[in-house]
Amino acid sequence: MKVIGVTGGVGAGKSSLLNLIGERKDCEILMADEVAHHLEEPGQECYEKLVTLLGKEVLTQDKKLDRKKMAARIFSDKELLKRVNQVIHPAVKDFIICEIEKKKREGILSFFFVEAALLIEDGYDAICDELWYIYAEDLVRMRRLIDERGYSKEKVKKIMESQSGEEIFRSYCKVVIDNSKELDFAYRQVCEKLEEYK
Repeated sequence: MKVIGVTGGVGAGKSSLLNLIGERKDCEILMADEVAHHLEEPGQECYEKLVTLLGKEVLTQDKKLDRKKMAARIFSDKELLKRVNQVIHPAVKDFIICEIEKKKREGILSFFFVEAALLIEDGYDAICDELWYIYAEDLVRMRRLIDERGYSKEKVKKIMESQSGEEIFRSYCKVVIDNSKELDFAYRQVCEKLEEYK
């Protein structure tokens, strides 16, 4: 089983492409954000630590973490954001490592994809066989975020400026998939690449 880490800038279309890849029988996909949401649920590993850090005022009536309240608290306090990340990121990585090991033992899958925004920064190259960069032209990414997520041009620029530049992604990633056009164009590149490994 080959473990492939997937990364790329906001609006590059990683989720849409991975949803398509996920329809293949020989693949499993884990999204770090979804793992984080799972681990933040009551009774899961990060829940109590986050409530202790953020206070009970970030809870909903049914005692779940309110993501909007959480975001408001942590993005206005850099030190708090750092401490929250120190709780979430290692737990997510440990969970993903356990899932990879489990699937390796089962021996059924050919490929295991891991998607994480901070794939490079969090050292996922140590647990993946190779990293893939999902690339899309800046103007394409901007249009997607404005049309699909309703973001303002200013918000898009701010997010894009805060993320790693293309040269960083290209220096770490062995494979570059161009997702600037229609989804099928990118998916064909993925399929061709996967066929090379069989």
